[in-house]
Amino acid sequence: QVQLVESGGGLVQAGGSLRLSCAASGRTFSSFAMGWFRQAPGKERDFVAAISWSGGSTYYADSVKGRFTISRDNNKNTLYLQMNSLKPEDTAVYYCAADSSFRRRVVTGIRLGDFGSWGQGTQVTVSS
Repeated sequence: QVQLVESGGGLVQAGGSLRLSCAASGRTFSSFAMGWFRQAPGKERDFVAAISWSGGSTYYADSVKGRFTISRDNNKNTLYLQMNSLKPEDTAVYYCAADSSFRRRVVTGIRLGDFGSWGQGTQVTVSS
């Protein structure tokens, strides 16, 4: 199992930026794809972005493409989500998650059910 702890959430005005971090421990971070999801009040948890174990493959939800960037530093066991041009509809609790499959090369089409470990979430609020 891997333990995941998100940080970096907060309150920001529309058009602003935030960078989320997810610190991993307990399992070889570098061997597993990682993802970000978000959940707004009263809604289902939605996919945001994913990155392969090597960082060579990334995948984004259409709603964030061109505004958000997922990255990872395997030396620091940390996953990142750079969020630019934030909109009020980006308001949600953001979760990082670790893939259950070893060394998934391509993350295009990866789904919520593919992830087996989750962090506790960090709140992002975008004011208009």
